[in-house]
Amino acid sequence: MLPMERIPYSPITRRPKLALPDGKRIAVWVLVSIEEWDINSPMPRTVNTPPAGGVPTPDIPNWTWHEYGNRVGFWRLADALDKLGIEASMAINGVAVKTYAPIAEAARERGWEFIAHGYTQKNLQKVEDERADIRKTRDVIAEFTGQAPRGWVGPGLAETWNTPDVLAEEGFSYVCDWVHDDQPTWLKTKARPLLSMPFTQEINDIPIILTQHHPAAEYKARTIAQFEELYAEGETNARVMAMVVHPFIMGVPHRIALLRETFEHMASKSGTAFMTAGAIHDWYLAATGGPPAAN
Repeated sequence: MLPMERIPYSPITRRPKLALPDGKRIAVWVLVSIEEWDINSPMPRTVNTPPAGGVPTPDIPNWTWHEYGNRVGFWRLADALDKLGIEASMAINGVAVKTYAPIAEAARERGWEFIAHGYTQKNLQKVEDERADIRKTRDVIAEFTGQAPRGWVGPGLAETWNTPDVLAEEGFSYVCDWVHDDQPTWLKTKARPLLSMPFTQEINDIPIILTQHHPAAEYKARTIAQFEELYAEGETNARVMAMVVHPFIMGVPHRIALLRETFEHMASKSGTAFMTAGAIHDWYLAATGGPPAAN
């Protein structure tokens, strides 16, 4: 099924008004991404190009650069969120639930939402069996938390043509890979409608810091600029905003203060609702009467 078949065009200016609870204007959801990088494979990201080029295995400098985030950076992020009482959504690889069990336990204790993020940090186009990968990820999280995850974020936001169909058939309620809107929208699938959660590539520390090579101040400036515009628009029709952080990027000592200031700015506005993606899903269904009757 082609993209425009899954998401028929819908201009936001012609939609019924959406209202958040308690007169809020904007729902902000924070995604913390927890990944396990395979030391025996090329690294998904690099901070430095290996000397003399090539793809060394093992790539100790870049593997340990990422590992720092799970050992140290995550706990700074958690502290910054705790101080403002923000419950995050956590995208986690299935294998990472065991490897980084203290992180998974900390998220569970805080009431964070677990979102499936692939069994390993490998694009779905590259896994041997897409359905099996999705099932394994779901089942590992369900066993650990006592509840199957409702949401999916693909590693690298990568999908095959069949991914939304498989997700719907395997019991998922929403997906975050489609970055086409500021309000939830419905994706058509073979099984039933699947909610597309507003997500982002630009309010995301990977493109800002690693791809575009901006200083950390750009993350703060860009996030606040997007927030302010959506906050103003949300006065007449509610908006949803995602922000994405990785412990090995925004959880390092020279960036964390800017992230705290970003959270504080958004929290200072009375019309801001910090919500998990799952809570946004539930609000949207209640506000609109549920999924479309016909798929």
